[in-house]
Amino acid sequence: MQEDLRLIVDLVLVLAAAAGGGLLAALLRQPILLGYLLGGMVVGPAGLGLVKELIQVETLAQFGVAFLLFTLGVEFSFAELKKVKAISLGGGGLQIALTILVTALISVGMGWVSTPAKGIFLGAILSLSSTAVVLKCLIERNETETPHGQVMLGILVVQDLALGLMIAVLPALDQPVESMALATGWALLRIGLFAAGAVAVGIWLIPPLLRLLARTESRELFLLGVVALCLGIALLTEHLGLSIEMGAFVAGLMISEVEYADQTLTYVEPLRDIFATLFFASIGMLIDPVFLWNNLELILGLVALVWVGKFLIVTPLVKAFRYPLKTALVAGLGLAQIGEFSFVLASEGQALGIVSRRVYLLILGTTAVTLVLTPFVLQLIPYLFNWAETVSWLKPYLVSSNLPLSVAADLPMQGHVVVCGYGRLGSNLVRLLREHELPVVVIDQSESKIQQLREAGVPYVYGNASSLRVLETAGVASARSLAIALRDPMSTRLCLKRALELTPDLDSVVCANRDRDIELLYHLGAIQVVQPDFEASLELAAHLLTGMGLLPHLVRQEVQQIRAHHYMELRPEQPASQISRDLKRAAQDLNSRWYRLPTGSPLTGMTLEEADLRYLTGVSLMAIRRAGGQEVDYPNPQTILEAGDRLLIVGEAEEMVAFDELAKGEAAVREENMLCHWIMVPESSPVVGQTVSKSEIQRQCGMKVQAVRRDGKFLRFPESGMGLQARDQLLLCGSYQSTLQLQQWLSTPAQIPLPSLSVVRATEMGR
Repeated sequence: MQEDLRLIVDLVLVLAAAAGGGLLAALLRQPILLGYLLGGMVVGPAGLGLVKELIQVETLAQFGVAFLLFTLGVEFSFAELKKVKAISLGGGGLQIALTILVTALISVGMGWVSTPAKGIFLGAILSLSSTAVVLKCLIERNETETPHGQVMLGILVVQDLALGLMIAVLPALDQPVESMALATGWALLRIGLFAAGAVAVGIWLIPPLLRLLARTESRELFLLGVVALCLGIALLTEHLGLSIEMGAFVAGLMISEVEYADQTLTYVEPLRDIFATLFFASIGMLIDPVFLWNNLELILGLVALVWVGKFLIVTPLVKAFRYPLKTALVAGLGLAQIGEFSFVLASEGQALGIVSRRVYLLILGTTAVTLVLTPFVLQLIPYLFNWAETVSWLKPYLVSSNLPLSVAADLPMQGHVVVCGYGRLGSNLVRLLREHELPVVVIDQSESKIQQLREAGVPYVYGNASSLRVLETAGVASARSLAIALRDPMSTRLCLKRALELTPDLDSVVCANRDRDIELLYHLGAIQVVQPDFEASLELAAHLLTGMGLLPHLVRQEVQQIRAHHYMELRPEQPASQISRDLKRAAQDLNSRWYRLPTGSPLTGMTLEEADLRYLTGVSLMAIRRAGGQEVDYPNPQTILEAGDRLLIVGEAEEMVAFDELAKGEAAVREENMLCHWIMVPESSPVVGQTVSKSEIQRQCGMKVQAVRRDGKFLRFPESGMGLQARDQLLLCGSYQSTLQLQQWLSTPAQIPLPSLSVVRATEMGR
C-alpha cells in the first residue's frame, strides 16, 4: 500500500474501532471513553495489529488533547465557581495537595517508586477525578443542583484548573533532586509571566478579534480563526518551554469570559470529539491486554487502595466545610475514581521517562476499572443509606447530619408558607408571596442561597429539606401550605413524604422535574403537582388559541382540564413495563416493600378511597399485583382490594407495622358514616397527662384514638395506657353522633374550652 494512503487507512481503522467500542459501551451503560480504549486495544499492536503508523496516529491524537483542554478552558466559569467557592477552592485545593502528599509518602516508603519526584507525579495522577463520568451520572439522576452535586462539580472544576498547572510543572520533575526546586520555581515563574500576558491578551486582543470574525457571519471563517488561535497559543507555549496542553487550556480561559464563548464552544466541540476519540483510542493501542490479565490481582488491589484512599481524603474534607455527613459520604464515593485527564498526565510522564512502561500500564488499567465502577457505586448509594439507617449504631450519625445548620431569628410559626428550594423557581415564588405580604420560610442547603436570603431579609432554615428535623424547625406542622421546588427527584419525594408525616392534611404543591414522577408524587399525597415543561406548553397554547379567536374562558377551561388529568393528554405514552420499572426504582428510594394481603383481611373488598390507608396508617400504596399476575401501577381511589393481592407500599417502619395491624384486623377499620378528626393538644389542655383510655375525649364522646403524631413520628393504634402530651396530634374516629357530641363538648367552657383543642381537619369516610 502507498505510504500516503497508509495514514488514512489507519485513521479510518482507529475511528471505526472507536465508534464500535463506544457503541458497545453505550449499550452496556458504561462510559463511552472506555469503549474508545477498547477499540484502540483491538486494532493496536497488542490486539489484531491492524494499525501500522502508530506514531503518526499519536501525533494527530495530540490535537485531541489540545482541543480537550481548550474546550475545558472555554467551559470554565468563574461565576459557577463562586457558588461553592469555599469547598471548591479550599476543599479542592486541599484534596489535591493531600492526595499528592499521602501518595508520595506511601509510594516512597513502600518502595513502589525510586524517587520522591515519581511519588509526586503518581499523586498528581491519582488526585484527578473524572469530570465526564461524574457529570454524566449526575445529569442522568438530575442531581447537578443538589448539595452533593454542587460539591463534586466544584471540586472537579478546581481539579481541571490544576491540570494545566500540573502539565506545566511536570518537566521539572524530570530534573535531578538537587535542581528540582529551582526547576519548579522557574516553571512557576514562566507560568506566572505567561498568565499575565494571557490576561492582557484576553482583555484587549481576543474580544475585538472574535467580534471581527463574528461580523463576517461566516461559520467557516469563525471556526478557522478560533482553531488557529487555539493551536497558535499552544505552539507558543511549547516554544516557551511549557506544554501544548497548557497553552490550549489558557487559550480557552481567555475566551471563557467573552460574549462569544458559547458560540466558540458550539463550533469547536465536533472537532474536539473527533480528535479526543483519536487520543483515547491511541491510549488503548498502548494497552496490553495480556499484561492486564497477568496483573489483574495487582490492578484490583490498586483499585481498592485508590478508592478507599480518596474516599478517606475527600469525605472528611467536605465534612470539615460544614456539609452534612450524607453529602460528604456521597462526594467521597463519587470522586474516588481516577479521571480521564490522568491519561494525559500519564502519557506525558512516560514520554519524559518519569514512569516506566510497566507502571504506565498499571496506571491505565487502574484508571479504566475505577471509571467502570463509578456509575454502579453512585447508583448504589441510596440503597446503602437505606440499609445504614436500619443499623442502630449507624442511624444516630446519619440523623444528626440532618440537623439545621443555621436558622433565621424571625421565623413565623403559624399560618406561613414553607418553600423548599431557593433556585430560580423558588426565588420567584418567594418574591410573589412577599409582594402579597404573606409569611414565608425558605429551606435550602446551598451556602450561597442562604446568604442571599440573609441579605434579602427572608426567614430561612439552612439544611436538608428532606430531613424531618429541618421540616419541624421550619414549622411545617403549623404551616398553611408547602411548596417543593427541589431539583433532585429523590429529595423531592422524601421531602413530601416527611412533611405529610408531620401534617397529613398539608396543602402541598410540588414541582416535578420529570414527567414520570407526576403520578408518584400524587400517590405520596401531593395536592397539586406542577411540571414546568408541560406548564410552558399550556401557557403557549393558551396564548395562541386565544389569539386565533377562541373564547378565553373555553381555553382556560380546557387548560384546567388538562391539569386536572395530570397532563395525561400531553405525556408520551409509555409501555406498562417501563412504567413499572420507573415505579419500582422510585419506590426503592423511599423504603418500600411488597406486602401480601392476609386471608380474611377486613380490607378485602374495600376500595382504596374507603380504606384511606395513607390517612390511617401513613403508608402510600403504589401498585397492586393480583393473584392472577395482573399488575396495577398507581391504582385509582375506586380500585378494589381483592383476596391474594400483593401490595407495594411505601412508608417508615412504624407505618409498616401500623398497616400490618390494620390489614390483619388487629386494629379497627373505620366503618361507614364515621368521621375522623386530627386535633392538636395544646400546652394548657386538661387532657395532658391523661392516658388514651381514660382521657375525657374518649370517655365523654366515645371517640377512638386511632393514631398519635409526636415529634414527627407515627404512633399508630396506641396502647390504652399511653399518656397524652402537649402538642400531640391525635387522629380521633367515631360515629356521626359522637362527632356532634365532640363539637358540642368542645364549645362548652365548663369542660375543655374551644381554644384548647384545635381541629385540624374533619373528613368523611366516603370523601
